[in-house]
Amino acid sequence: MAKDESPKEIIKKRILKKVQNVPSLPQFVLLTLKKLDDERSSASDVASSLSKDQGLVVRVLRLANSAYYGIPRTITSVTEAVAILGFKTLRSIVLAASIYPFMAQSQKGYALDRGELWRHSLGVAYVSRFIGSKLSGVDLEEAYLAGLLHDIGKIVLNEYVRYGYSIISKIVEEKVIPFTEAEKEVLGFDHAEIGAMIIDQWALPEVYAMAAHYHHMPEDLPEEKKNYRTMVDVVHIANAMCLMLGFGLGADGLQHNISEMALERLNLKDKVEMLLSEAVNILYQLDEEIRSEEIV
Repeated sequence: MAKDESPKEIIKKRILKKVQNVPSLPQFVLLTLKKLDDERSSASDVASSLSKDQGLVVRVLRLANSAYYGIPRTITSVTEAVAILGFKTLRSIVLAASIYPFMAQSQKGYALDRGELWRHSLGVAYVSRFIGSKLSGVDLEEAYLAGLLHDIGKIVLNEYVRYGYSIISKIVEEKVIPFTEAEKEVLGFDHAEIGAMIIDQWALPEVYAMAAHYHHMPEDLPEEKKNYRTMVDVVHIANAMCLMLGFGLGADGLQHNISEMALERLNLKDKVEMLLSEAVNILYQLDEEIRSEEIV
C-alpha cells in the first residue's frame, strides 16, 4: 500500500477488486443464451442445455408461469416454454432466473431484507416493460431486463454502505443531496456505476449497463450514448414510480423524484397518473405471486 494513498483510494481499490470477484454467469447458461440467439437451435437443444441445473429450470418455469406472461395453462417443461413463449422471451426469463441468486440475499447496507432487492428489481422490470408498451420502437424484453438489472451494483457496495451508512446519511441530511451522490462522495462510486461494471464484466449488451449507470440521473447520459436514451428514461421512470409506491424502498429510496425532462422526452408528462395507477395494479399482482412463492 502506497504511503500517500487516502482511505478513499484504498476503499475504491477494494471495491474494484470485489467487482472483479463477482462470479460470472455459469458456462451452461451462456451456452443456453447463445442457443436462444440462434434461430437454428431447437427447443430440445435449449432444454438439454438448461437441464444441467434443475434449480434453474424450476426458476425458469416459475417465471414463465407468472401472470406477467398471461399463459392460460401451466407450462411444465422448458421445451413447452420455448414453443409457447418463443426464443426471445425465454432468453429474458433464463437470464432473469440466472441472476436471481445474486439478488436473493439481504442487503443490510441498503436496509433491504432477504428477497427485497429481487422484489424491487422485478417490479422495475415489470413496470419498465409496461411503460415501453406505451411507446413505439421499444423492445419490451430489453426493457424488462434493463429494469431487472438496474440495481445489480448493490450486491457489491452493500457491505461498504453498511459500514459507512452513518456518514452517508449525515451527508444526505446536511447537503440535501440524493443518497447516490453521498454514496459516491464517501466510497468513490455509487451503486449505479458499479452495476454498469458488473454488467460489462458479464459481457451483456451495453444498453443494460447504460440503464444501470444512469437510472438515477438520466440527464447525465453522454451524448455519444444517446441511442440508449429511451431505455435509460424508461428505467428511470419505472424505478422512480416503484420507489414512490414504496416497492422495495430501501435506505437509498428516500429521494425519488421523476425527471421532468425524461417524461417530456417520452411524451408521458400528462400520463403520469395513469401510469402510476397501472403500476399499482402490476405491483400488487407481483406481490401476490411472490407471496404464493410462484416467482422464484
